[in-house]
Amino acid sequence: MALLNFRKCDRAGRGSAGQTAGRTAQLAEFVRGYSIEVMPKTAAKIADFRALLPAGTRVYVAHLEGTPIGDMVATARRLTEEGFVPMPHFAARSIPDTATLADWIARYAGEAGVREGLILAGGIPTPKGDFHSSMQLLETGLFDRAGFVRLHVAGHPEGSRDIDPDGSERNMMAALGWKQAFAARTDAEMAIVTQFAFEADPVIAWADRVRDRGIDLPIHIGVAGPAKLQTLVRYAITCGVGPSLAVLQRRARDVSKLVLPFTPDAFLDDLAGAARRRADFPIAGVHFFPLGGIATNTRWLAAHGLAPAQDS
Repeated sequence: MALLNFRKCDRAGRGSAGQTAGRTAQLAEFVRGYSIEVMPKTAAKIADFRALLPAGTRVYVAHLEGTPIGDMVATARRLTEEGFVPMPHFAARSIPDTATLADWIARYAGEAGVREGLILAGGIPTPKGDFHSSMQLLETGLFDRAGFVRLHVAGHPEGSRDIDPDGSERNMMAALGWKQAFAARTDAEMAIVTQFAFEADPVIAWADRVRDRGIDLPIHIGVAGPAKLQTLVRYAITCGVGPSLAVLQRRARDVSKLVLPFTPDAFLDDLAGAARRRADFPIAGVHFFPLGGIATNTRWLAAHGLAPAQDS
């Protein structure tokens, strides 16, 4: 994954001032308690995360292929020291063997106080060693023995050709069912965090299908943070975002909008409105991919009433 209906961002300006304020408050309430993602390279450019994020924010630490584990652990340690909750990625296909996995878990726990992890297969096509799936990592029992209390796993609202080459959801749903059973037989707190998308209705429909399968793990929807349109298109193609890419393509056809940043207002408005209307709304939270930069993402959040001083 590392894993929105970004339609016209001026839509929030329509209607009366009271209606606009109501939508802003509704969006802020839905987003409150969000998580966000960083990489060691980008984290090194941030002088102090406390100036950007609410205390206690969960910060995923993305482990891109080739990043030294020492850099990952140092980033997690810094986040812990600054008052945040680091959740490093454990990508199965990038981990050569059980001994390496045990060493990484021990270093995160011992040196950085980490007790949470995002467990995923990883984006490289050929495994570097013994593991090819997140389920294999979970089955080792190493996270439990190291005192990890929260384990998140990946979800793909628009499907994944890597998981289901035939374009179905069969393997993906089976894997989520396995993880549901794993959560039931262990004491790990688990949730699903999804790849980003660009339309609310298909995301909600996917979450409903997950629930219909009897999978009740909390679902945290991936949201691409504010960024240039070209940046979003590049990441969407790289990350395998498919059907909702049409939203970006429609935007690209309007030359007047190419120079404007694309923001998640409309997507989150749609999700927040659906959450308010439905007592059984299947989405529990929001995870930001700051594709335009973490400072840009957090400025957008602050403009929507989610400033660093708030409670998380």
